[in-house]
Amino acid sequence: MIKKKKYTFKKFINDVHLWLGVGSGIILFLVCLSGTLLVFENEIKDVFKEKLTINPAESEVQSITQLSQKLSVNGEVKRLTIPVEKDALYEFNIKTSPEDRRGTTFLVNPYTSETLLPKKTSLDEFFSTMFKMHRWLLLDVPVGRPIVGIATIIFLVLSVTGIILWFPKKYKWKNFKPGFKIKFSANWKRINHDLHNTLGFYACIFIIIMALTGLNWSFDWYREGASDVIEAKIFDRGGGPKFKSSIPKNEKSVEELIEISSQELNYSGKLRITFPATSNDIIEIRKYNSNNFSPVTSDQLILDRDGKVLHKEIFNEKPLNVQLASVIKPLHTGEIYGSFSKIIYFITCLIATSLPVTGTIIWLNKLKKKKKKS
Repeated sequence: MIKKKKYTFKKFINDVHLWLGVGSGIILFLVCLSGTLLVFENEIKDVFKEKLTINPAESEVQSITQLSQKLSVNGEVKRLTIPVEKDALYEFNIKTSPEDRRGTTFLVNPYTSETLLPKKTSLDEFFSTMFKMHRWLLLDVPVGRPIVGIATIIFLVLSVTGIILWFPKKYKWKNFKPGFKIKFSANWKRINHDLHNTLGFYACIFIIIMALTGLNWSFDWYREGASDVIEAKIFDRGGGPKFKSSIPKNEKSVEELIEISSQELNYSGKLRITFPATSNDIIEIRKYNSNNFSPVTSDQLILDRDGKVLHKEIFNEKPLNVQLASVIKPLHTGEIYGSFSKIIYFITCLIATSLPVTGTIIWLNKLKKKKKKS
């Protein structure tokens, strides 16, 4: 009489991993593939976009007031980004019409005032499509967003169950060693298994980070819950103290305000200046320290029009939970450590894209094996 095998905990975990993976495979493949392509979106666009040539030796930098006046014919100047490099273009954000809510970016040569309005290309359309696929599977937002969110939760479960399955039955070093490498000398089925098992292990921690941060865009309840857990508001776009200008008589020029910001934030870095929209508004200056651990974190100054410092906020002096809440997006996209983390995320996304494929092949091979036995 043949004894029936016990339904063990590991068998249960295997079944959960298998059927969730089979059920969500196509969705996860599309989300991960589009995410892989989006990692270096800006770098790819920069290679092909139209450029202005800058020669700093030819002349002196024109005043921002002059440049703003010339550009004001295109609409209301909202923001200005001044790079650290002397041979880099200024970026003016201009509201060209009431419908242009986010503004249009104009690239300007600060030495000659030559202006370039980047034209939309097929690359922009392609990455826009990839973004919509990554966030909503090209469906209507109310339909696609929860589907992607549920698939992301499944990916979290797959990551945890995958790690459990990766561990051998007996915790000895010789049993762990095969899980760290791919045996390319074996047959294709073993290679496929190792690609799924080993690469999934190495990528797991980054996949979990991407999933945990990505869910903030899918579900309001998750974002609010995560904010409560870390005790800091995630995506707090309207947060912080509110200030109104006292409308002083002696207004400072933009150059004088920049000089004040250089004294208050005494280091080299990119500047982003938000100009006042009304007479009651103040000037906001953000500075990105070139030597900081992350190129996406910034310090903030809020100035009145006479140059009086109304508020000063240093990123490194914020509580750790507030810092974490403010870097959720770069943690998800891989921008947190610049090119270094982007490369890691790109490789991770490639692996994540391959996992539904290699996992499905493993499942199909097991089905064939069962048919032969029967």
